[in-house]
Amino acid sequence: MRVITGTARGRKLQTLEGMDVRPTTDMVKEAVFSIIHFRLPYANVADVFAGSGQMGIEALSRGAKKATFVDNARASLDVIRQNLQTTGFTRQSKVLADDAVSFLAHAVEKYDIIFLDPPYNQGYGEKLLPLLAGPLADDGIVLFEHSRDEQLPDRAEGLVKKKDYRYGKIIVSSYVKEQAVED
Repeated sequence: MRVITGTARGRKLQTLEGMDVRPTTDMVKEAVFSIIHFRLPYANVADVFAGSGQMGIEALSRGAKKATFVDNARASLDVIRQNLQTTGFTRQSKVLADDAVSFLAHAVEKYDIIFLDPPYNQGYGEKLLPLLAGPLADDGIVLFEHSRDEQLPDRAEGLVKKKDYRYGKIIVSSYVKEQAVED
């Protein structure tokens, strides 16, 4: 796994081994970043279920101002910190040991881009989507990676699904605030 482009281009990132880890493929990562490419400069990014931190690190490499990495696994947090050191993004980053529900329910900051890549088919759409309108900036976007077997709602507590992007067995659903669609 590596940083695809930007200031840290080509830097290798560490990842955890095992069945619980499912890093986003380079194909999906590249596609996601082509969706948000104009939103990245100076963006405040949250990488929730961060794992290795690759999505937030890629965002920083492409011009995001800062990133918050959230995971509740100690091993993941150690890998994220190591990857931030390797890429030189430690100063623009915050690494939090927290679960996604708690983080989103209590977030004070507003995020321009929120990446969500929870374990597949465990009902995280129902748990997390209602919590996202609070920490999402008015013109922000949520990118929720899930399996094609998992259906996410078209609307949830002030959010509306903008589009589903399909990549084989993976879908990335994008959400924006409801008023952003009406404007």
